[in-house]
Amino acid sequence: MLPFTTAPYREHAATWPAAGRHILAHHDADTIVVYQAYRPAIAEHAVRHQRFGGEFSLGRMSWIKPSFLWMMYRAGWATKPGQEHVLAIRLTRAGFDAILARAVHASYERDVYGDRTAWQAALVASDVRLQWDPDHDPSGAPQVRRAIQLGLSGATLREYVEDWCVSITDITPFVAAQRAHVNDRDALIVPVESVVPVRDPEVAGRLRLSAIA
Repeated sequence: MLPFTTAPYREHAATWPAAGRHILAHHDADTIVVYQAYRPAIAEHAVRHQRFGGEFSLGRMSWIKPSFLWMMYRAGWATKPGQEHVLAIRLTRAGFDAILARAVHASYERDVYGDRTAWQAALVASDVRLQWDPDHDPSGAPQVRRAIQLGLSGATLREYVEDWCVSITDITPFVAAQRAHVNDRDALIVPVESVVPVRDPEVAGRLRLSAIA
């Protein structure tokens, strides 16, 4: 069973912001779904035990992506080596909020940090990296809208694994079925996603989120 509701791409994509920095995700008041792609051994262990382990390493940064289509772009719709299995991970909203609060931009942002020294100090102090990249349409074409990805390491990665994951679902069969429709926007089905409101205005400002028109 899929951990999200779905909708036809063409009509659903029309509800998304066309530009700006937004966190698009399937979410409710208490949880949010993010995506990761792995080789079979890691994915199968995670689904079987409902917890990351086995060949999964807590010693390296692990990136999560709230946007389904951004994950599809990065994983080539589950065709890239080492990304053959796409996992949908449902997190507690409290855990996701904690990740956002700890996030530091991977690239220098003058408006957020002032000088480079302050940014570099923030990088050293945080175990969460933030990147805004062009979102992509189903066929991989870049969009004006920006999509977020978050890199977790250290104590935050351990909390993600041990405390914040509510469920882990292998959605590779769904991905494979929709891969056949990437060039047929009338047939393509995607998870229902909407802009995630960030409750803390200080965090929203630091992330440089765009206002919803």
